[in-house]
Amino acid sequence: MTAHEGAIDVLVLGGAGVDTIVYVPELPLPYADSYMIDSGIRTRAGQTGDFVALSLTSLGLRTHHLDLLGDDPEGDLVRALHRKRGIGFTALPQPAGTKRAVNLVGPDGRRLSLYDTSRAHPDDRFPEETLNTLATASRHVHVTLTQPCSHALPALIETGVPLSTDLHDWDGENPYHEPFALAADVVFLSAAALTDPERTIRRIAGRGRAEVVVATAGADGAYLLADGELNRVPAADPPAPVVDSNGAGDAFAAAFLYGRLMGEPPQRCALYGAVAGAYACTVPATRAEAIGRDELLARADRTRP
Repeated sequence: MTAHEGAIDVLVLGGAGVDTIVYVPELPLPYADSYMIDSGIRTRAGQTGDFVALSLTSLGLRTHHLDLLGDDPEGDLVRALHRKRGIGFTALPQPAGTKRAVNLVGPDGRRLSLYDTSRAHPDDRFPEETLNTLATASRHVHVTLTQPCSHALPALIETGVPLSTDLHDWDGENPYHEPFALAADVVFLSAAALTDPERTIRRIAGRGRAEVVVATAGADGAYLLADGELNRVPAADPPAPVVDSNGAGDAFAAAFLYGRLMGEPPQRCALYGAVAGAYACTVPATRAEAIGRDELLARADRTRP
């Protein structure tokens, strides 16, 4: 499938796949020969790139997704999700098959993810012409950590299109993440594995191109570095009971980018992110659902700045 005609607001690069969701009685899960899973074990389309693309589309942005995808039942699930939600999708052949993972979700909504790394190869590449055509037709490109995105970074920088990335639970040291951190204009990451979030945030901005760095901290809100100033962003109140943290970071990033593309200041963008992330925590991981623009704006207006 090729890109829609006309301008793209956000091109999402990589991160297409399927997750198998298992609700477990507790995390960490004690060893046992077997567990009875009364809530069911469900496989659905949606990994980080899919959820960012879904969230952006739900907010009214013209979104296109580019990734490698297998000719397999899992790939069919991903294609069907994009068709159903009206997300533009360029799916290139992946002989190794569609990316997949197993997510164990505890009663408090925390998750443990098991990623199948056999579904990608370090030498995977996006065709240069395809990448350049889609990137130059876009106002912004969001780059996931998955292969073959790392190889695409030099070409993306060359286009001059603004870039964002999500480093997820980077510890500030793993060398795989660093090229993404230093190439992006907007960097998202989780503070979960950081012993000194401020140090890591300032290091990213000091060594790379980032104008904005956001480190999310769950119920403790987020750290926002913009214009050289570090501020704390309060967490937003979820609109319903928290059931699952899957996709909260993707929702935060998408809503922040929505605000940025609308010309909002960073603090307002971060408020949008907090509201969208809180909403995502109320949606079971077995469903692919994101907050809409009207609800995001209404909830943001009711939340303290």
